[in-house]
Amino acid sequence: MALKDVTLGQYFPGNSVVHKLDPRSKLILVVLYIIALFCANSYAAYAMLFVVLAACVAVSKLKLKTILKGLKPVLLIVIITGILNLFYTPGEGAPLAAFWIFKIYPEGIRAAIFMVLRISMLIVGTFLLTYTTSPILLTDGLESLLSPLKAIHLPIHELAMMMSIALRFIPTLVEETDKIMAAQKARGADFESGNIFRKAKALVPLLVPLFISAFRRADELAVAMECRCYHGGEGRTRMRKLQFAPRDAIALVGGAVILAAVLILRYFAR
Repeated sequence: MALKDVTLGQYFPGNSVVHKLDPRSKLILVVLYIIALFCANSYAAYAMLFVVLAACVAVSKLKLKTILKGLKPVLLIVIITGILNLFYTPGEGAPLAAFWIFKIYPEGIRAAIFMVLRISMLIVGTFLLTYTTSPILLTDGLESLLSPLKAIHLPIHELAMMMSIALRFIPTLVEETDKIMAAQKARGADFESGNIFRKAKALVPLLVPLFISAFRRADELAVAMECRCYHGGEGRTRMRKLQFAPRDAIALVGGAVILAAVLILRYFAR
């Protein structure tokens, strides 16, 4: 896996319906979708959620290559999780296959398929939010949704700003890491040969310059914000006001209907 395959935090500008949705609507829809994924317990429910996700990706006009690239960094985790569920899920009847201490039951196959689908669809759905929403709008939407918590004196603006900055700097840090690796390879460093432990040990020299670069960028960002008289969210105005449109209402109703359908399928699958 190349570092350039890490697409988390990137924003791809567009003019699709998904791009035009209010960021608050998209945040709520992602939460509803995640709840639906964890409530789904049948093939029909997962098939319906997969169709919904595929339709959202198609409407967003994002390339399938971009979506698949986002899954590459977590592919190994998904495979390992599926294997663990396959071998360690107990069953009631006789196992389909058995060797050494491992036994495969029909329930294990079902659990492995569901877990792989759940993780993959959850990642794609979450990435779809960051791919179609700029960090600024994401910050504004998150702050607006969490604004009721200001009543208990939680620093909502600061929390939303930190989350937005963290997402924004993931691609920057990945690019910086790639540059450092290229520079060290030019000096004879070897990051590819040997076993997994040797490869991990070879990555240690990357940490010092990467941390120095990250702290330098953080300091530059802090100085830039101070020079622009940034002092938090109190009394702060916005260039773009968030407003719900009819398409947001339709999308939210659709998300609620899908969640209700999943819950109904879960009830009848008992």
